[in-house]
Amino acid sequence: MNWRDGTRKRAGTRKRAGARRRGGARTPEREIWQGVGAMSLAAAAIGVSFGAIAVAAGIPGWLAIAMSVFIHAGGSQFLAVGMLAAGNPFAAVFAGLLLNARHLPFGLALRDTVGEGRWARLIGSQLISDESVAFAMGQPQGARRRRAFWMCGVALTFAWDGGTAFGVLLGGVVGDPAVYGLDTAFPAGLLALVVPSLRDRDTRAAALAGAALALVTTPLLPAGIPVLLSLAGLLLLVLPPAARRASDRPVPRERTEETWSR
Repeated sequence: MNWRDGTRKRAGTRKRAGARRRGGARTPEREIWQGVGAMSLAAAAIGVSFGAIAVAAGIPGWLAIAMSVFIHAGGSQFLAVGMLAAGNPFAAVFAGLLLNARHLPFGLALRDTVGEGRWARLIGSQLISDESVAFAMGQPQGARRRRAFWMCGVALTFAWDGGTAFGVLLGGVVGDPAVYGLDTAFPAGLLALVVPSLRDRDTRAAALAGAALALVTTPLLPAGIPVLLSLAGLLLLVLPPAARRASDRPVPRERTEETWSR
């Protein structure tokens, strides 16, 4: 092989490598944008449904849009619409505050992620949601996590508010989101975000304990309470390491045989 053949071979290898990088390589930025895009589509769809349901329930369109802008919490908004339609505004406010109490530990967890400065924290607190928190916590700490939180929070805000406004314009055409399966979009997205974060045994144990507690108490307690009770699973993470290891330690064989002999 002469020097010309070697040069052509190296040039072809570089071209193929460049094509692979431009075409199908999964970069961190691309992964963030893909996740943000998928969640934004789901948020817009649910927002359209919320706006339509609010108008159909007799809620003024401006109030439905204001709820999405200032409350920015789908679960409490749907709950409030039902209570307002039933003529119980005080219960709607109380239930909304109770359901959104989970944002307090969210804010504590994201204190270093949102950024320094008063304005960054004020604006960032408005962008906190189940999805933006789960998406950010699934990223490595540092600049990438901060960028993921802000990108996701801003995109979800525009998608949710815009979807609500569009739903208000549509009126009662969309109807119940469960008819189209839209009510499962957010839970499925949250599950996909949370599962990769359960890497170690202690975190998995805390998550499973909280989920089991919420599942058992959901038929027995008002909406929002099981979600708060599920935070009790975090107590497993504050146990001393020795206590956690002791609970997982197998019983010695000699002791087991002695117990059976008695």
